Amino acid sequence: MKHFTSVHDLGKLDEALAEAFEIKQDRYRYAELGRNRTLLMVFFNSSLRTRLSTQKAALNLGMNVIVLDVNQGAWKLETERGVVMDGDKPEHLLEAIPVMGCYCDVIGVRAFARFENKEDDYSEKTINQFIRYSGRPVFSMEAATRHPLQSFADLITIEEYKERPNPKVVLTWAPHPNALPQAVPNSFAEWMNAMPGYDFVITHPQGYELDPAFTAGARIEYDQRKAFEGADFIYAKNWAAYTGNNYGRVLHRDRSWTVDTEKMSLTNNAFFMHCLPVRRNMIVTDDVIESPRSIVIPEAANREISAQVVLKRLLS
Repeated sequence: MKHFTSVHDLGKLDEALAEAFEIKQDRYRYAELGRNRTLLMVFFNSSLRTRLSTQKAALNLGMNVIVLDVNQGAWKLETERGVVMDGDKPEHLLEAIPVMGCYCDVIGVRAFARFENKEDDYSEKTINQFIRYSGRPVFSMEAATRHPLQSFADLITIEEYKERPNPKVVLTWAPHPNALPQAVPNSFAEWMNAMPGYDFVITHPQGYELDPAFTAGARIEYDQRKAFEGADFIYAKNWAAYTGNNYGRVLHRDRSWTVDTEKMSLTNNAFFMHCLPVRRNMIVTDDVIESPRSIVIPEAANREISAQVVLKRLLS
């Protein structure tokens, strides 16, 4: 594997899952693989789980780790070609990227959608520049359109907790005070659609349709309560509008879409999932996220495992 930005880079999912469960049994089995090799983690945006889990995964493999917060302590970076650099950005990404490549063996990049231009966001300009100019294997720690490390961890978690071979998995939109990118729901949809046997449903209000490139193959249901019926897993997430001139906008914050105990009672005693951080009593009520069927913490713990599989394959 040369780079990792989506489920398509991972190959056969059954083999990737087997590798994940092997690593989970012994995180230090491949501790010599990363000896004298360095991971550079580049953050254009904030992080908690991604930073900690990826760094821990690299250490499990014996790697050195460098963390660069682009917005704290580094030069401000220009990203566009043809710009007269007479403003507050003294360094261009096209020089910065190959310099970064000089100091490491693998690069992880976290760069969210900016919601300034849909075409720029969905062409993944930032991470693709790292792939093109760094000379190193590059993996996504969340990009504008996908969060594959999160989705891989989600898949690992579902496979661990499923109580029947072909579970019904529901991705539900839920309200949030801010405009959030589509990366997590896009990616989750892509991974669920790639998993044979899953009954995958996406439910959201009218106007919050995702890019069909990610959702093709899923059932779309605008009635949240109907979507919840018989579900084995409920994955709650907010996202801003994607379609038309509404790209990046919050169309409404309909609190009737909050996941609560009454809605969970419609399910097949479903497990509740969320990528975190979560806005309590906006996305989900306290009683649901604190219930015995909430698996948000094991889900977060599996971020270490998904990152370690990816790093192991990049190093190999």
